[in-house]
Amino acid sequence: MTTIAALREDLQEAGFTVASLRALWGTAADEALARGHRLPARRALTDRTEALATLARVFLLNDVVPVADLDRALPRATSDGAAAVGLVEIDESTTPWTVRARLDLSPYSLADANGEVDWWVVSDLGEQAVAGPLREDHVLGVGGASLTLARLQLPDRVDSLLDLGTGSGIQALHASRYADRVVATDISARALELATLTAALNEAAVETRLGSLFDPVLPSERFDRVVSNPPFVVTPRTEGVPSYEYRDAGLVGDALVRQVITGLPDVLRPGGIAQMLGNWEYRAGADGLDRVRSWIDAAGLEAWVIERERLDPSAYAETWIRDGGTKPGTPDFERLHAAWLDDFAERGVEAVGFGYLLLRLPAVPGRVTLARYETVTTPIDASASLGAHLATCLAIHDWQASLDDTSLSEAHLTVAPDVTEQRHFWPGDEHPAAIDLRQGGGFGRTVPLGTALAGFIGACDGELSVGRIVSALSELLDADEAALRAELLPAIRSLLDDAMLLPGEPAPAG
Repeated sequence: MTTIAALREDLQEAGFTVASLRALWGTAADEALARGHRLPARRALTDRTEALATLARVFLLNDVVPVADLDRALPRATSDGAAAVGLVEIDESTTPWTVRARLDLSPYSLADANGEVDWWVVSDLGEQAVAGPLREDHVLGVGGASLTLARLQLPDRVDSLLDLGTGSGIQALHASRYADRVVATDISARALELATLTAALNEAAVETRLGSLFDPVLPSERFDRVVSNPPFVVTPRTEGVPSYEYRDAGLVGDALVRQVITGLPDVLRPGGIAQMLGNWEYRAGADGLDRVRSWIDAAGLEAWVIERERLDPSAYAETWIRDGGTKPGTPDFERLHAAWLDDFAERGVEAVGFGYLLLRLPAVPGRVTLARYETVTTPIDASASLGAHLATCLAIHDWQASLDDTSLSEAHLTVAPDVTEQRHFWPGDEHPAAIDLRQGGGFGRTVPLGTALAGFIGACDGELSVGRIVSALSELLDADEAALRAELLPAIRSLLDDAMLLPGEPAPAG
């Protein structure tokens, strides 16, 4: 048995999973740990000697424990095996010998259409464990951005997928659930080393390659899907400002996002889709989404771009200086803050946007039907998977893009099961002052409805065609049918794009 296989069996036998750990130390301690506070979890483990408690102490609380304790927790791999693959270091100068973590080994759970799975992700120790600024070649674990992209991944089966800038390999793990072949690249040899270890621990078939951007797969390879959480953080190119490999590509401003977008046509198959996260700058009063659109148009791609956040220069700088482990109020923090603000001022940057990009190489060259750029800031359930929602929206878009208004009028529609209607009344009034359509899943959209659109949606049960409903409404509201159709069809198409209305089959006769 290999060391990796032995380690896998030991972790499984100990129950080193998200759910087991939560049960071990309780919900309150689990939530405190997520906020960076380890004391409640450490107190909950007092006098606990089982394997799960020892593994939690070593890898999640970064405690020093006797070698004999870890040997009992890893009976097959032992401390020596864990040290051999780089997970721990053994201190032979103590009596008895002790062991501490060299890398972060965190359990990760997932439930999707393919079922439930428990994984382990290997990365570098975080800021708390190292007690100071991170090393510049730091390999990040499963953070907020990587979780976001993982939840956005489209779940439909594909032959091949490229994970560009894989880091610790979490996107590649997710992709291995639905892609027959996964290639993961990174410019960091250290990242690839840890991603390879992560894949091996989880028995995921992932091929890793070293190189910058698309170089490892050019000039001949093409993929059905590309996913990327690239090092998009806007960082001053100033001496003394750390350049962390996991977040900074060494370019000026948002040039890295532009380079990824414009390089996609060289690696996507016709009809292939890329999903990525990114930052973009708002310069001298110009709209940041228009800036992104110019790159996408130049690449000849279809696009759905969603801006989730926009930060002013100071807030943006503060976020990423703290992310690197430099604490506010220290001289280093003030120095770095000034460098960031100077850089933004020199280049006329007034804000930085962050969001999601879904990009597609048209199956027919030059035929672009999807060009959607929007800002969506509504809260989203952190546990929800958006990938299935995006896939539904994309399929509906393609369906209705092939229909002119006459053909759409012949279609039968239904209301999505997660959509509800909310009516607002002034006290004592018989008729509502406002009507909203609310989406329970997806992006949680709220759409205000006029009387005619509310009446239309109320009749969408799949029985009547769009045209017949509009005709009936025109009689009921004493409105011109052609004018009502011209008013309603764009709104209907928009609700279809958001999967609030769904294509339905005509009701059976009789």
